[in-house]
Amino acid sequence: MEPKKDDILRVREIIRPYVHRTPVLTSQALNRITGSDLFFKCENFQKGGAFKFRGASHAVMTLSEEEARRGVATHSSGNHAQALALAASMRGIRAHIVMPETAPGIKVAAVRSYGGQITFCRPTLADREATLENIIEETGALEIHPYNDYRIIGGQATAAAELFEECEMPDCLITPVGGGGLLGGSILSTRYFSPDTKVYGAEPEQANDAWQSFREKKLIPVNNPQTIADGLRTSLGSRTFPIIRDGATDILTTSEARIIEAMQLIWERMKIIVEPSSAVPLAVILDHPALFSGKKTGVVLSGGNVDLYRLPWSEQDAGKNKN
Repeated sequence: MEPKKDDILRVREIIRPYVHRTPVLTSQALNRITGSDLFFKCENFQKGGAFKFRGASHAVMTLSEEEARRGVATHSSGNHAQALALAASMRGIRAHIVMPETAPGIKVAAVRSYGGQITFCRPTLADREATLENIIEETGALEIHPYNDYRIIGGQATAAAELFEECEMPDCLITPVGGGGLLGGSILSTRYFSPDTKVYGAEPEQANDAWQSFREKKLIPVNNPQTIADGLRTSLGSRTFPIIRDGATDILTTSEARIIEAMQLIWERMKIIVEPSSAVPLAVILDHPALFSGKKTGVVLSGGNVDLYRLPWSEQDAGKNKN
């Protein structure tokens, strides 16, 4: 069942011993640049380096003892993989993780450090799902889907619920959208705790299935997305899409160049590390100044798991130097 107000409050109590209550930061420099009053919910400071630990810890800690003995399994490009492996290690159970062979090295290393058992596959949704199915058949592990699971959605909803306690009744809330767990959960928290707030999803132009699905009012899967925002290359799910379709104000897209610009701005002006997916909301705000100018805007920075040896602006400069 889709999480209700009491469910979100209950999830907050369940995960409270395990997750960080992440800070809400502001930046006068970014306020001047955007013309908006921005409040950044810093999930890059979350355990596992991303908001994903909220949903994963909720799912793992609410397993029955019999379920827990079977272990858990999932497919993920990185942040959910890390989160599930960490949550499983905290409960002392096995975590089988299917990762695309293109997954960032830093995320692969983190999954291994948390004790996750990794199986690599080709970077398509079909291959990820088929590989996971084989592992579940072999091990009997329980699937914990990265986003298309109400336990996960309920966990992700807690980030926005916390934000609203420190940034009361913002005009807007904007989060990245890939599979839709964070955006869907944020919509539910907004509905119950800040009902006058408009909720926007932020998505790369080169992985714009949510933008298409929202406009067509039907699920349109992503097709070979080529975006630097590796956490947003997945399609919406059957459980996240209806929440987003009915509750989002809009899905807005932005270019790869703007994502890199926004990521660099956050690093330089706020002095914090975020990954490309985290920068997509600020990139959208920069691209749509009229929507956010003069508004009090909550921004969820989804994660900070970035390869420090492959920073996008460094790769851009290296490319320029070759010409």
